Amino acid sequence: MSENIAVAQPTETTGRTAAQAAAEERRNREPLVFGGLLEAEGWALAPITPRDRVHFRTDRELPLAEFRAALPAGVTVTYDEGDGLYRVDGEPGSAEPLAALVRSWCAAGGYGTVGLRPETGVRRRAPRDLPPAFLSDLCRHYCRVSLKRLQRNMSTIRLHLPDNDDIDQQVAEWVLKAVSTYDETKSVPFGAYLATQLSKWVHDLGRNAYGRTAADTENKQQKAVASFTAEHQRRPSEKELAAYMGQSVATLRRNSQTVATLNGLRNLQSLDGGADAVEFVVPDSAEVPDEIMGEAEQTLLSHALTAACAPDPTARRDQRAAQPNVLGWATWYLTTWGGQTKTQLSADLNTSVRNMNVHADRAERALKERLAEHG
Repeated sequence: MSENIAVAQPTETTGRTAAQAAAEERRNREPLVFGGLLEAEGWALAPITPRDRVHFRTDRELPLAEFRAALPAGVTVTYDEGDGLYRVDGEPGSAEPLAALVRSWCAAGGYGTVGLRPETGVRRRAPRDLPPAFLSDLCRHYCRVSLKRLQRNMSTIRLHLPDNDDIDQQVAEWVLKAVSTYDETKSVPFGAYLATQLSKWVHDLGRNAYGRTAADTENKQQKAVASFTAEHQRRPSEKELAAYMGQSVATLRRNSQTVATLNGLRNLQSLDGGADAVEFVVPDSAEVPDEIMGEAEQTLLSHALTAACAPDPTARRDQRAAQPNVLGWATWYLTTWGGQTKTQLSADLNTSVRNMNVHADRAERALKERLAEHG
């Protein structure tokens, strides 16, 4: 008895699919070309080099043009607005002289420096040293690659950068940052290096906004307040605390609001009076960023109101400003968020509406001053 065994014959479609797969594999293995140069050739034209660097912050912003003009030729200055950090880069062996020059220039101009620290052997590359066409094509390619890779982190990113344009700009900044720190001598492809750094930078995005940094900031502020109070037997004003910590008032206020936002978001459930075991509706994932940003705005406003009603530590004890404006705070808070009318509140607090209005007006004036100063 004969047995027929069916043998699959290669069809034209199967052959074409296999050919396409093979071609795709070859393309993936071929070196990338940017601006007419192989990627390895481009890096070789601007190798990473060691340099000395001075990091520091100041109590107020420096006039960068004047500051750069006062430094020796070949020294570069960058300023990170987010961290308020200045970086001065010079040739190897110049760390200490540059640190001394920065200290003397800032002291002469009345600028206080914070955390000034020289560092030697920092390995960096200036992106502008790469051929322009090479850098342009490389950034265009790796920005697309990065956006695809970051899709799994997009919910986290959108908490901090809700607009697509902002996300594109942040990714481009990350690619340039990787370009400046990539060491072509370590035999690691740039794409692999960038992928590793992206995961760290996404983590830092949340960390800098509401994570470990906020806790560190709160701890430093509490220590500074305790130290000032022990020294002067009273709590410091905003200006005094800023000077004591070597920060500008704007930076201190921004940090305080970040801490208040974090604490407010943590305590939303308890403030609403609900027990932990009570079931509540979780918003759709697409709505989470809007939900959180809305709550953050509320906590910022309530923080500003509380600060506006706090006692002025510089006022004399017999002055009204030295006492907390509790009635003004209660009037604003309970009529804005508590759903009560002033008539109802007047009966509950056993005071006149006129008295409530006087204290609420005081709170409103202070609140407007704070909001105007902040933004």
